[in-house]
Amino acid sequence: MSRAGEGLPMEPEDVAEFAMGLPGATEGEPGPGMTLYKVGGKIFAVLTEATASRPAQVTLKCDPDLALHLREQYPAVGPSFYGRLRHWNTVVLDGTVPADELGEMIEHSWECVVAGLPRTARERLRSLHQGRA
Repeated sequence: MSRAGEGLPMEPEDVAEFAMGLPGATEGEPGPGMTLYKVGGKIFAVLTEATASRPAQVTLKCDPDLALHLREQYPAVGPSFYGRLRHWNTVVLDGTVPADELGEMIEHSWECVVAGLPRTARERLRSLHQGRA
């Protein structure tokens, strides 16, 4: 069960469960240690497993202004190496970003991608998302 809303940090499996709980979400593994989460065929999250040299992390699409704000607010949030840097944040899953905040970041990323989908797909996904709240 996801920890979002419980005040506990999210573990990688919580991030995966939360992402897959969003309408239209699909998951794929392009290679070892990495899982992509997509909606409408477009990536909204990249979950990378921990290694000996770094903790697990999730990369999320983000409005550029909000991305800067989150980077200032949380040391575990930084620019990403994926895509255009100003539109993507990487969140180190070290327990310092509260689960409810990380859940909001994941939903925001999903919404950013949904906003770029064709109107009928966008409206259908948003309707499903509103019905789940």
